[in-house]
Amino acid sequence: MSWQQAPTPTRRRPTAGAAFQVILVFVGALYVVELIDQLSGSWLQDNGGIEPRQAEGLDGVLFAPALHGPWDHLMANTVPLLIFGFLLLLSGVRRWLVVTAAVWLVGGAGVWLTGGTGTLHVGASILVFGWLSYLLLRGIFSRQAGQIGLGVLLLVLYGGVLWGVLPGQPGISWQGHLFGAIGGGLAAWRLGRIDRATGESPGWP
Repeated sequence: MSWQQAPTPTRRRPTAGAAFQVILVFVGALYVVELIDQLSGSWLQDNGGIEPRQAEGLDGVLFAPALHGPWDHLMANTVPLLIFGFLLLLSGVRRWLVVTAAVWLVGGAGVWLTGGTGTLHVGASILVFGWLSYLLLRGIFSRQAGQIGLGVLLLVLYGGVLWGVLPGQPGISWQGHLFGAIGGGLAAWRLGRIDRATGESPGWP
């Protein structure tokens, strides 16, 4: 009887086509939710948004990123959701889910704790800022040259978006932007440490 060392299993990455299909389904689901909300007279938005420091608004942490105001609110988030979500999904669906969960919960909790009294917060911009933050920082923490390069490119193309974490424009939840970005940064830091410890490549590029 002889033995040999088993090959190290490799994590399968989705193809570009599969990654695009997943993010397209995700964004499409947001449109379905918005259609239902419009048909219900904004019942979902009114009852599923985050109401800061109100017990009845705490469940909004789970629902608010999937809800929007008028259609143009969702449309404004659509392109960045498709781009950043696609780039993140190229590293794997599991990683996309982990990062999304971190951004969703940290962003929502931050809004609930710091948002203005009597305000209602909804919108997937929490995810937009969180995914962008993760993509900008992951190469630094994982020490992957290709991902650092992608982060620099995204900073050049979309860096101006980050001004949205500052208060200023009425009706815009800068708290959602800020804490979504913090959630993405925390995910990049944590997953980057894990990648270095395990020698795992976080995927494309």
